[in-house]
Amino acid sequence: MPLQIVHHPDYDAGFAVNHRFPMSKYPLLMEALRRRGLAEPEALATPEPAPAAWLRLAHAADYVGQVLACEVPEKIEREIGFPVGRRVSLRAQLATAGTMLAARLALKHGIACNAAGGSHHARRAQGAGFCTFNDVAVASLVLLAERAVENILVVDLDVHQGDGTADILKDEPRAFTFSMHGERNYPARKIASDFDIALPDGTGDAAYLDRLGAVLPELSAKRRWDIVFYNAGVDVHVEDRLGRLALSDEGLRSREAMVIKHFRMAGVPLCGVIGGGYSTDVPALAARHAILFEAAAAYA
Repeated sequence: MPLQIVHHPDYDAGFAVNHRFPMSKYPLLMEALRRRGLAEPEALATPEPAPAAWLRLAHAADYVGQVLACEVPEKIEREIGFPVGRRVSLRAQLATAGTMLAARLALKHGIACNAAGGSHHARRAQGAGFCTFNDVAVASLVLLAERAVENILVVDLDVHQGDGTADILKDEPRAFTFSMHGERNYPARKIASDFDIALPDGTGDAAYLDRLGAVLPELSAKRRWDIVFYNAGVDVHVEDRLGRLALSDEGLRSREAMVIKHFRMAGVPLCGVIGGGYSTDVPALAARHAILFEAAAAYA
């Protein structure tokens, strides 16, 4: 069976090409996947917008209402990094539902990926850092509320620490958050995950992969996981303008293969989300995001 991929054309909220958040990477990612033969119709699933009841499991009810009504206070919009108008609100609802749908597909088929997601800076009270709703936290809490799973692991390898996910899930003992990120990068004030590894600027392929290879067995030893949410942010790449680490394309390829093989060989379902990536060469950025899907397809 082909790798199950969740996508919606409205993942692209139509930002200007010079915006710091490269919104055009979403359609370009789908083009890259089609060229690789990974986005055939039978492989694609389309989400509906996430219901408010799901969003309120992870976020304060007043903030959810503000986003849905496109009435987010300007101070919070500044922290998010863009105004929350109709297209941004819809995009946030769809991307969150996309991760939920990908999680359900992963539980059914063993592995699935959302062609968006990884909005890990959105905290319980509000969004921040280009993140409106925290899709992984929402999906985790929905699955737990439905009793579809009992133990969830979040493996966050975006270059930025997963502060929002840590904030939302800190009092949920059935979810365990792990973040490996750049020590001196955003956010300035970290919110502790259950397990954090902070890497120095300039960390390259060998040191990064050695550290990751050592920690994966530790994570598996903690308990029997029912699902892993994997944030495969590519802002660890040497050419990323917000990253400060130094992974190559081949380093990314090795990272994705290492994570996916580790959990799939253990029989743990894996839901992949794309996380961050901020290169000015957006087609090259989309190709880096496609590496996750290539690696995942080997285990579909």
